[in-house]
Amino acid sequence: MNVVDLARWQFGITTVYHFLMVPLTIGLALLVAGMQTAWVRTSEVKYLRMTKFWGKLLLVNFAMGVVTGIVQEFQFGMSWSEYSRFVGDVFGAPLAMEGLVAFFVESTFLGLWIFGWDRLPKKVHLACAWAFSLASMASAWFILAANSWMQHPVGVELVDGRPKLTSIWAVLTNSTALATVPHTVAGAFAVAGSFLVGIAAWHLWRKHRDAGSDAGDRAVWRASLRLGGWVGVAAFAVLAITGDVQGKLMFEQQPMKMAAAEALCTTEEPAAFSVFAVGDVSRPDCADVKSITIPALLSFLATNDFDSQVKGVDQLVGEYRAKYGTNYPVDERLGEFSGKPIDYVPDLPVTYWGFRLMIGFGVLAVLGAAGALWLTRRGRVPRGRWFPLLGLAAIATPFLANSFGWIFTEMGRQPFIVAPNPSGAEGAWMFTAQGVSGLSAGEVLTSLIVLTLVYGVLAVVELFLITRYARAGVEGVMPPPSPPEEKSGDDKLAFAY
Repeated sequence: MNVVDLARWQFGITTVYHFLMVPLTIGLALLVAGMQTAWVRTSEVKYLRMTKFWGKLLLVNFAMGVVTGIVQEFQFGMSWSEYSRFVGDVFGAPLAMEGLVAFFVESTFLGLWIFGWDRLPKKVHLACAWAFSLASMASAWFILAANSWMQHPVGVELVDGRPKLTSIWAVLTNSTALATVPHTVAGAFAVAGSFLVGIAAWHLWRKHRDAGSDAGDRAVWRASLRLGGWVGVAAFAVLAITGDVQGKLMFEQQPMKMAAAEALCTTEEPAAFSVFAVGDVSRPDCADVKSITIPALLSFLATNDFDSQVKGVDQLVGEYRAKYGTNYPVDERLGEFSGKPIDYVPDLPVTYWGFRLMIGFGVLAVLGAAGALWLTRRGRVPRGRWFPLLGLAAIATPFLANSFGWIFTEMGRQPFIVAPNPSGAEGAWMFTAQGVSGLSAGEVLTSLIVLTLVYGVLAVVELFLITRYARAGVEGVMPPPSPPEEKSGDDKLAFAY
């Protein structure tokens, strides 16, 4: 592997792992705040138990997310210093905002929430829960705005070959960001919903099987499961709507990504949507690919018109070469890429199957949520062992959908690390090969191996802690009941008298 490939693997591994924590934190924080709100308003112990239990798992995940997220900041200077120089004037503002929100608002109010249970008034303590949960969403907005700028640069002008920020508002309200933020937040709620459903299904099945179990605990798990199920179904509806908006923006802003997502090698008018392909989709000519397609659906998804044209890979390669050049610049910093021909076609197997795996696991997630609601309607609980096992297995589906979605998003942009804006910000784009630091392959490989091993250890720790506290149930987070006070002998006589 060359330095570029190694650096991309390193960033990909650490980013995908970190993003496993992020959606669970965002979605679960809002749900925990909602549970606590229900307790403050109704004084029902059921909601207090839910808040305590799910809040404990939230804290474990939040802590691991902070640890793994720190490496993301360092990598801008480790393997991608040239990229950092190029985007630094733009990224400085949203990343600074994210840092202020994340470390000053989130951390402050989360600390108050953790240690303020018996020290703060109920409503003040509840306000802390809403403050850190909403701050986590604001933090996500700033990060996604920065990433959306890489997909669609706006609000800048080119000065001395580098983009200079002219409008932070344009960056934060980028059309790509306005579609990406609700889509990502909905994905976070899908993750949190399945997390509730899976763990609650296991506990509910176990408590239901034990005739002598606490009825209060059963109420906690039933309420958690039903909440997770409805959240999962609602999240999928938002994902479908925002995903459609993203598809139309992709057609306008990154047509090659659209063609790669469908392995559409030749231009079609109208264009069919490929449901499943058999053959070698890695070949740009698609000579031996056989697809099961839905006629004209891709045209509709791209433009809301069943008769519109969608450009294929072959036509787009010619357009990209005419606009952005046929060869990389001759520059010693590009290493082996210096002066070489540019391959404008993303990795077709990764983009094609990544797109379908994203949709497939998303559909499985909503089916799991809807199935849990149906199976537990009117107080029912399936007695078969398959019920908790399927519930636990379903936890992975939205995590995988999120991961494959981001892999598709980032891989489909190649060979650009900052994709060109076809309608503005002329020249504000950068090839991935131009963004790496001046390191040797051995240096990047060493950091790749070390970080992968460290993240592997952190994965074991995360799973151990989550499993431990999840298995402990409500009993593991609620304080033990106070022993009854012994009455004096005179009190006993008085009572007897």
